[in-house]
Amino acid sequence: MRLLVLATLGGGVGAGARYLVQMGMMRVLGMGFPWWTFAINIAGSFAMGLVVTLVALRFDNSADVRTFLATGILGGFTTFSAFSLDVSNLLETKQTAAAAFYIAGSVGLSIVALYAGLALAKAVWS
Repeated sequence: MRLLVLATLGGGVGAGARYLVQMGMMRVLGMGFPWWTFAINIAGSFAMGLVVTLVALRFDNSADVRTFLATGILGGFTTFSAFSLDVSNLLETKQTAAAAFYIAGSVGLSIVALYAGLALAKAVWS
């Protein structure tokens, strides 16, 4: 239960940070290209690299710290950072084919699923 509370609290912080970054970048850069998502995904992935190393080296792989920072804050900020970490773990363990499948499948099937959701919602509520 403690880890759930830490993930939930961290998720709120991360989601709030994402909202602030998104709104700020939209005001400054306009709506032409989704720079906010682009920047959030890159910044979140960079932060995930820092966090998992920091937790491993300075916090004895503390489940509390990892859950609050990685699952909570970074999960609320961007799930792309978790995706990037998963890819890194697969590549570090020499599972190149699995990493390629994970990348292509996650991106490709997520886009297909989005269109399926759009089509279903239009069919039901239009």
